[in-house]
Amino acid sequence: MLNIFRKKTPQFFTAAQQEAIVAAIQKAETSTGGEVRIYVESRCSYVDAVDRAQEIFTKLKMYETAQRNGVLLYLAMKDRQLAVYADSGIFDKTGKDYWNSKVKTMIGGFNQNNPVKSIVQVILEIGETLSQAFPYDAATDKNELPDDIVYGK
Repeated sequence: MLNIFRKKTPQFFTAAQQEAIVAAIQKAETSTGGEVRIYVESRCSYVDAVDRAQEIFTKLKMYETAQRNGVLLYLAMKDRQLAVYADSGIFDKTGKDYWNSKVKTMIGGFNQNNPVKSIVQVILEIGETLSQAFPYDAATDKNELPDDIVYGK
């Protein structure tokens, strides 16, 4: 039976685009103990997208990685807002300018109507940075966080 009151999950990406993003996350994590996630919703309920990203980071319990090396890409598609939020372990090793440059790369992709290309690029760049700061160790590494895209409202 169809429930007419149930909201359908917004489709911001095609199936192929979703696969490309998830594949980028998986590739980025192959050479590091770091973790990358992406959260996508229609509207940002905060004035500053970084505040919303921090809230989502906490709700997804991304701070529970052993080395505090989780990174969240936050996108509010209809509001055209985004943020990259990094846990203290990786933020302390890179600094604010590094993360601001990732935001600028994604903004450039959105402005050129090619957000998926820039999202994938940023994920892979973050993966390289994570691999330098937190190299993969086959004996101890495990995938601490899911690689799927998380969708909000």
